[in-house]
Amino acid sequence: MVFLKNAVSTLDLKLWCCICVGFIIFSCVNKEDKILPTERALTESVYASATIQPDSLYQVYAIVSGLIDANLVEEGDLVAKDDHLFQIINNTPRLNTQNAKLALNLAQDNYKGNATVLSSIESEISAAKLKFKNDSINYFRQKRLWDQNIGSKAQYDTQKLNYELASNQLEVLQNKLDRTKNELKTAVQQAKNYYQTTAITTKNFTVNSKINGKVYAIFKEPGEVVSSMEPLATVGSEKHFVIELLVDEVDIVKIKKSQEVLINLDAYKDVVFKAKVSKIYPKKDERNQTFLVEALFNKPPEILYPGLSGEANIVISNKANVLTIPIAYLTSDNKVKTDDGLVSVKTGLQNMDYVEILSGITKETYIYKPE
Repeated sequence: MVFLKNAVSTLDLKLWCCICVGFIIFSCVNKEDKILPTERALTESVYASATIQPDSLYQVYAIVSGLIDANLVEEGDLVAKDDHLFQIINNTPRLNTQNAKLALNLAQDNYKGNATVLSSIESEISAAKLKFKNDSINYFRQKRLWDQNIGSKAQYDTQKLNYELASNQLEVLQNKLDRTKNELKTAVQQAKNYYQTTAITTKNFTVNSKINGKVYAIFKEPGEVVSSMEPLATVGSEKHFVIELLVDEVDIVKIKKSQEVLINLDAYKDVVFKAKVSKIYPKKDERNQTFLVEALFNKPPEILYPGLSGEANIVISNKANVLTIPIAYLTSDNKVKTDDGLVSVKTGLQNMDYVEILSGITKETYIYKPE
């Protein structure tokens, strides 16, 4: 009987311990889920992926085809504007230039030279003027006689016909001279234009830099064939870099010039760099549904390379001393769980962790994490 009583007492003690432990655990869980809203400074920002690129970066192309005779620079070299980068060889444009020069000389000789085509026409005009003058004298002499009824009608008609033919021939030759002058003048100008074009093409066998900067990449080696469709190199600014930001289309309407940007680069762990939005490109990239935004460093790192990547947050707005709760405590329909049940709240700014509460609860309202 005593043994049974002791067994019951032991069982009651274990049950009581389990109840106490369960209560403690339940109290702790409730305590962890139960919090008060807090006041803090809140920053709303838009996330963007970031890539570093040199300013004025461009790909170098040749406007002629041929073979690379020599690379006049190496990757990493600094270049000034108009410095030679590549030498290309191709004999065809040089021959074209020589032929164009010969054609120009011939056109100029035909127009102004001693053996000009115009001189023969001018000689014909001189002879035609003499004949016209002679036929004119004979015609008007015969006309005066005919007016006095002297001479025959046949003689008068013959002199009149000769006069008219001489007049027409002189006019024809004069028109021929004017037309030939225009044709030869046009031929000279066309030959001059063609010669200048071929001369420019010949000069472009040497590819020059368009900016003061740095050679970041070279794609062709001596002996390789080049065309105007393939880039030869990449050149960009040596010291000035831009930050290319890819912003999702749902956030692009929030972005404005001069907004502050906070950047974390993979190459500089735990360092936050500040920048400002400098340019917003209006065309959307249909492949990834993003817009390109450029930013400039306030104070760039000492060492930067093209293609360095990282993450950025574009600051949309800042507020101090606002009532906030963790986003995890807010339901999808903007309600929070309180001692009085679910309560609707009006929200304001928010970031990845917290959301501003404008109305619905106070800083004395306990809230619970929804299940």
